Amino acid sequence: MIVVEEDKDLLKVSVYSELSLADFREFEAAVSNELKRAPKIKLLLNLTKMSGYTVDVMWADIKFTHSHAHDFKRIAVVTGNMWVTWLGWLPTAFTDAEIKHFEDAAVATTWLHGR
Repeated sequence: MIVVEEDKDLLKVSVYSELSLADFREFEAAVSNELKRAPKIKLLLNLTKMSGYTVDVMWADIKFTHSHAHDFKRIAVVTGNMWVTWLGWLPTAFTDAEIKHFEDAAVATTWLHGR
């Protein structure tokens, strides 16, 4: 399950349990909506409750990351699980966004706002 909150140029995404392709499509739609309002957006990915993802999500993520390589200012990944963090750093090769790992969503949000 995925929960998406839109707040100006900040998109807050929380993943609960397993991330499915339907969840990922919801995320893609939210990004498209945000990009209609701002040329570059900030992304807060809260993965603290994520248990995994389906295989089809991995392929969709690769295509998404490639097509949105220049659409993000900053990406904050919140998780306590280092393998998820490591996977979150892989897209850095495909984007010019600044990506940083956090264990606290409030600290991540402050960083996203540049404070």
